[in-house]
Amino acid sequence: MANELSGRKIAVMVESEFIPEEIRAYQTRFPELGAQVDFVSRLWGNTSLEFVSDVVNDPANPPKRLTVHLDFGSASVEDYAAVIMAANYCSVRLRQFDAPAGEAVKPEYARTAPAVRFFAKAMDNKHIVKGALCHGLWILTPMPELLRGRQVICHEVVISDVTNAGGVFVPAPTGVHVDGDLVTGRSKDEVFLFIDTIAQQILAVAKA
Repeated sequence: MANELSGRKIAVMVESEFIPEEIRAYQTRFPELGAQVDFVSRLWGNTSLEFVSDVVNDPANPPKRLTVHLDFGSASVEDYAAVIMAANYCSVRLRQFDAPAGEAVKPEYARTAPAVRFFAKAMDNKHIVKGALCHGLWILTPMPELLRGRQVICHEVVISDVTNAGGVFVPAPTGVHVDGDLVTGRSKDEVFLFIDTIAQQILAVAKA
């Protein structure tokens, strides 16, 4: 499948507490397939931000760092063949929202988080392949109507959140499941199969 994705762009939504092995897989495998990878996040008015990986209690394995230069406000969903929500706690951190000044916090404000709106816009476009690995489906829980009825796999620790939001859990033996334009994976251990499946779906969407 070398260069099969030539000319296509992949957006990976990321924040702190990312999994280094997953991020390296995106940085290596997608370019092998000919695609450009853009890491996108909320930069809070900065031109760039440095994010830190999950912490492993091992002095020989210090946290890794990733500098992101692209903010959701400057990225156009339509530029991408696929939009991926990175694993671990990135999706939790990206659900941060700003309540209107002087108003009490309300659950519905979670729908206004820039990352939630970015992924929701991708979900509305059937020509864009969406990917969520491990904990990634947390990004959709503020908008359960986008998850309702979709067949997915996720890590066991988020099954209740996903099913409470209307997702249909499928214990796929490979750890990766395809529901049309939505590709989900159980954990970082499936990341290369996850990537290759997304690539296959990008090509399938293009032929449809």
